[in-house]
Amino acid sequence: MEVLKEHKVVEKLKVVPAVSRRTTLALTFLDLPLAGPIYVRRQFMYQFPHSTLHFCDTALPSLKTSLSKTLQYLFPLAGNLLCPPPPHKPFINCTHHDSVTLTIVESQADFNHLSSNHPKSLNDLDHLVPMLTCTNTHDGTFLFPLVALQATVFPNQGLCIAITYCHVMDDNCCSHFMKSWSSICRSHGIDLTLVEKSAPCFDRQVLKDPKGLEAIFLRDYFEERSTWKENLLVKTSNVSNGNIVDYVKATIVFGREDIERLKRWVLNRWKKSGEFKTPQYLSKFVVICAFVWACLVRARGRNGEDVKEEYFRFAADCRDRLQHPVPETYFGNCLTLCHAMLKRKDLKGEDGFLKAVKVIERAVTDMKSELFKDAENWRESFKKMFVLGSTLLVTGSPKFTVYETDFGFGRPTKVEMVHSFKCMSLAESGNEEGGLEVGLVCTSTELEYLISVIQQGLQLSKSEFYSCDLNKNPS
Repeated sequence: MEVLKEHKVVEKLKVVPAVSRRTTLALTFLDLPLAGPIYVRRQFMYQFPHSTLHFCDTALPSLKTSLSKTLQYLFPLAGNLLCPPPPHKPFINCTHHDSVTLTIVESQADFNHLSSNHPKSLNDLDHLVPMLTCTNTHDGTFLFPLVALQATVFPNQGLCIAITYCHVMDDNCCSHFMKSWSSICRSHGIDLTLVEKSAPCFDRQVLKDPKGLEAIFLRDYFEERSTWKENLLVKTSNVSNGNIVDYVKATIVFGREDIERLKRWVLNRWKKSGEFKTPQYLSKFVVICAFVWACLVRARGRNGEDVKEEYFRFAADCRDRLQHPVPETYFGNCLTLCHAMLKRKDLKGEDGFLKAVKVIERAVTDMKSELFKDAENWRESFKKMFVLGSTLLVTGSPKFTVYETDFGFGRPTKVEMVHSFKCMSLAESGNEEGGLEVGLVCTSTELEYLISVIQQGLQLSKSEFYSCDLNKNPS
């Protein structure tokens, strides 16, 4: 067995689809900006008070069989993304030899700590997610497996089922895959209703390109592709040398009452600022993202240059927003990219939260009126954001209801996304209906200050909430 400190690899399995297919799947214009070494990593933690041997004898056979049956329907996930040299376009290649790697690991780490909302070392969480390894073939083609899976057993404590996937499919597709797999596993391979009723759509013709963006995105893709070899070598070197900054990942939970009070606070300040028009899209996404963004900039920018620009970037699902609606089970990316910008001094100021709400709400409004606004400049604007300022990217969404992913072990005790300090992850609350979980990566010192800033902001909204109620209903 391979020994990795307190983790040991028990077994590496190659799971093949129950029925294999030989085909190719073209990438659409919306896949191109996300093709290549762009990965998403998610962990599902479950209570499992049994030994590793018990897991291998009882749970693992069901996990393997149900995975094989799921891949029969979502067969491209067992294939590979092939990125040949220009001028050839990238595509997904499926053969009769395809499989998905499922790694079984035993860990002596503290499951209760790793499955909590408390700050955890990002290095510790890294051990729980599988790696996807890119291959550069003799003809200069990059080959990327689409998915890797890992099940980590914490003997007599718990179980973590983790997925790493290439972003030639979006979160909606990942959610569909995980829900299908867990549903079949929960029924011990008998009930295929969910996956049969929601069969994936692989038809590339359902996605129209009205603005002729494919040629622009393909040009940008080839420019980005030219940097892959060097970037992949740098990443490998950093990992082998242990050159990883000691970040921690923590989850901040906002209850339904917290969110409603923050909305009331925004509306109250909005009116006081002289705005006659109330915000059109004051969703909990807008309010919580604006609040966290403003708090994070205050925490990180204590000693920085206040003239610097701060960017907030997020993606929106287009499946039901296009002129010709795309099926919910469409396999691929169906995302538009949006962003908001403020000067750091404005975000750090007294009205930073309100200003953040205004620019994010405006970005949502613009997206709803014009889906692919300025899309021809996406790559250039993204590069500019990292040169001129700091960028915070949103990953995940509460709409994916990740806490409903039950393999037969019950609801997850914790669902975690592993990402960099440039991201914030979003999910529905696992414990309170209507609440939100926000995952943030910071240094320990930075996180301590950030939590105090968030608590102060929540306390201020609570004070104003009660003050407004007293003014409306004086005793």
